Amino acid sequence: MSKSSPRRYAGRSTGTVTVIEAKVHRSSARNAKMAFILTAVIVGLLAAVVAASSIHPILAVFVGALIGVPTGGLVWLLVRIWPVIRLLWWWTPETILGVLLLTAWVQLANHTPTLVTLLVVALVVGVPAAIRPVRRQVKAWTWCLVVRHRLRVCFAQFIIANQSGSLPLILWAKPTPVGERVWVYLRPGLSAKDLEGRLDKIAVTCHASTVLIERASENNAAYLRFDIKRREVLTAHVGSPLVDVIDPSAPVSASPLTVPTALDLPDVAAPTITLPTQGKPAKTPATTANGSKPAASSASSVPDDDTSDWI
Repeated sequence: MSKSSPRRYAGRSTGTVTVIEAKVHRSSARNAKMAFILTAVIVGLLAAVVAASSIHPILAVFVGALIGVPTGGLVWLLVRIWPVIRLLWWWTPETILGVLLLTAWVQLANHTPTLVTLLVVALVVGVPAAIRPVRRQVKAWTWCLVVRHRLRVCFAQFIIANQSGSLPLILWAKPTPVGERVWVYLRPGLSAKDLEGRLDKIAVTCHASTVLIERASENNAAYLRFDIKRREVLTAHVGSPLVDVIDPSAPVSASPLTVPTALDLPDVAAPTITLPTQGKPAKTPATTANGSKPAASSASSVPDDDTSDWI
């Protein structure tokens, strides 16, 4: 009897959800093992050396083992659960905001009547929605939360991770007049050049117009800044106060404006240039036998000598 292979229908779930990829899981297990061995050996030896100064060396070895093994186990635990900690870091703002809202709701419901509770909730929700500046700020910060997850989708889908499968660490985001600004710390194996060729895909994923990448630190190339642009602020119409200064009753000249084509400066006199007098060659002073020039005489030997010839 032939065995029929199980069919997988389109759109049906397999019943499993991948939270941490297998590559990341194996890498964290390997790193945790190495961290445990190194920490246990180093801390155990240091503790044994310190203890040997006051107790027997054999007892110092046992003391070092008792101190090094638990310390290595603690380091192993931190390295092993690091993928989970990083996953919680991605959802830290939403988690904190949800805990605060839930706590406020529970405290308000326990200490106030139902009518007062509903009234307070209506004010908290309705006032920001009715006031335009507050609504704009809430919307801007909401986009910051969304952009962090959209960037994580970009990194997980079409940006090559390092050998251990670690993705870039998304630090923080804040709103800007044109969109959002996000700070990202790259892992070994990635550079800004690898991301510059995929800016159009990042813009599509973030539902933005354009995306720019710049270094956020002069000393660290792994610290980058993403500027996500959603709208143009320079094309908006801005009211000018000069319109109110113009008198509408002032007569308007019907003659066309004359555009000057050259400068007309009748009050500036033209410069005069004095040319040397022609007819007499320039005279060169004679020199003595040793090559030095003779001293000038107090009176000219030629009575009709003109000083303009020497100028």
